[in-house]
Amino acid sequence: MHSGVSIVDHQQLQDADYRLLCSEVKQRSGECYFTEDTSTAVKVESTSLPASSSSGAITESSQASSSSAQTTLQTKVATTSVKVATTTAAATSTLATSSAVATSTASAASTGSYPSASGSKFVIDGETGYFPGTNSYWIGFLTNDSDVDLVMQHLKESGLKILRVWGFNDVTSTPSSGTVYFQSFAGTEPTINTGADGLARLDYVVKSAEAHGIKLIINFVNNWTDYGGMAAYFTYAGITDNTQWYNNTKAQTQYQKYINAVVTRYPSSSAILGWELANEPRCTGCDLSIMTTWITDTAKYIKSIDPNRMVTTGEEGFGLTTGDDGTYPYTTGAGGYNFATNCAIADIDFCTYHLYPESWDVTPTQGWGNDWITNHAKACTAAGKPCLLEEFGASDNCTVESSWQATALSATGTGGDLFWQYGDTLSSGESSQDGNTVYYGSDLYTCLVTNHVTAIDAQ
Repeated sequence: MHSGVSIVDHQQLQDADYRLLCSEVKQRSGECYFTEDTSTAVKVESTSLPASSSSGAITESSQASSSSAQTTLQTKVATTSVKVATTTAAATSTLATSSAVATSTASAASTGSYPSASGSKFVIDGETGYFPGTNSYWIGFLTNDSDVDLVMQHLKESGLKILRVWGFNDVTSTPSSGTVYFQSFAGTEPTINTGADGLARLDYVVKSAEAHGIKLIINFVNNWTDYGGMAAYFTYAGITDNTQWYNNTKAQTQYQKYINAVVTRYPSSSAILGWELANEPRCTGCDLSIMTTWITDTAKYIKSIDPNRMVTTGEEGFGLTTGDDGTYPYTTGAGGYNFATNCAIADIDFCTYHLYPESWDVTPTQGWGNDWITNHAKACTAAGKPCLLEEFGASDNCTVESSWQATALSATGTGGDLFWQYGDTLSSGESSQDGNTVYYGSDLYTCLVTNHVTAIDAQ
């Protein structure tokens, strides 16, 4: 899922990743998109909350805006450079923050309560079953602890158990003071920001999740250029597109350094459901072995430093042979991978897929989506692992998406679903409306959350 706002000239569309689906129609955060046959730039006025700055980071003030801008053109986001100054004071603050997190962290090790998988279901806090949840890419970038706590409290009260958050925020030019970022590629060597405006913000998300019994999925990099993404590594690694990123030594070495920096911050936290390799990784035009090798190696590395937590890929579920109806998302060319092959990798504990039929130009929206869910569930059943419907969205939100939720809940092989995306009223105003946001307390929230949780509890 994209999550930023960008304006870019068509000439910048050089990466095959962004020519993947020539009819792709997405309405995400007021972004500017292009289709393959579009030759003119389109400017999109948007003040999505939180919006991406030119560096890919966000500020608290940008989180106070809202947007109704939508567009149907896919674009590649221009990446700028960021320089980060690491100070002794920041390092000192980091040590204090890390210590506080370590001492306040609820220990799963002491209770044996690390989330796990059992067949096609998840085991959370000793309960085996189907669990609902949502996505909030922006929660780790908030600077007000009370806002984080408010979201977690509302999730708990609603019966939502899983929250997927962005564990990355890569920048390539110097952000303004107080702007949250996690990793910088400004200088000759990358730096990881563990200070008060860096991973300390993710620390608080984990701490609050522990206090409210929420389980987190945290990912490490973005396929898209929102919040830096793989493109932030390009200059440092001497590469020019995502297809080179997966097997470039410099890029992968730094990527693993960043993974280590995040994973080792939470050695015994009860809040971590699983680690996720990337948001929507794709390797368009690549040999299928590239993605499979990258997933195998990265999952193995994560397990070497954290053998107790689950690991997943963050894939959209492309390349599915089960129930293949001939549409583009079922082809391996859509993402450069085979879903079943990657799902079967030993160190992958559960398998993810996303669902945006309107964006992928497949119809009918509701019926095609229900088949997509059922077919992935069958593939996961064959693999002996849970499927997680990790993102989904449609313009007719209640009717279509509630149908998908019902299908997922009844499909053997599925262990949970996370709608895209959660919305709430924060101290700075409403969180981002990207066309698929479901705000706490709204009629749509009742449809997709309250009613769905009731259905799950009735099983």
